[in-house]
Amino acid sequence: MPASQAKVLVVDDTEANIKLVRALLKGAGYEVVTATCGTDGLAVAAAEKPDLVLLDIMMPDLTGFEVCQRLRAATETRQTPVVFLTALHEMEDHMKALDAGGDDILTKPINKLELLTRVRSLLRIRALTIEIQEQRRFIHDLLKTYVSAESAQRYLADPTGGLSLEPLKPPS
Repeated sequence: MPASQAKVLVVDDTEANIKLVRALLKGAGYEVVTATCGTDGLAVAAAEKPDLVLLDIMMPDLTGFEVCQRLRAATETRQTPVVFLTALHEMEDHMKALDAGGDDILTKPINKLELLTRVRSLLRIRALTIEIQEQRRFIHDLLKTYVSAESAQRYLADPTGGLSLEPLKPPS
């Protein structure tokens, strides 16, 4: 996904952190939307449908852990990559971030190159995931032309399973 087309949501309760991350991302060609608390972050994520979320952990209303769990629970943001940005240095906190559904974690102060590398990498993974989903939809639609929708769905759910499409071919 080219940087000029990717939208990144930055959720942090410290304005200086938002300004710094926004400047880095805009300088790299990303569109940036922001929120200053967890509740607003969830609302912005629902409205703006970002390609990636950068999320502070310690915020006054909802913690980043809670926000991430809610993003993962919502259908429209379930697969949006989440990178935690935190001043917490304890490995337990990092594990908790990953357990909450985060894809990565960066410790503050943020290293510019590390941030941009992680953002770029996760956006590439997201683009490939979307491409795979589109190909699966295409295959499903194509299969439905030749077999029942139920058979097509079962095959896509487990293409290496016991179900074979061979007997479903029309006779020659």
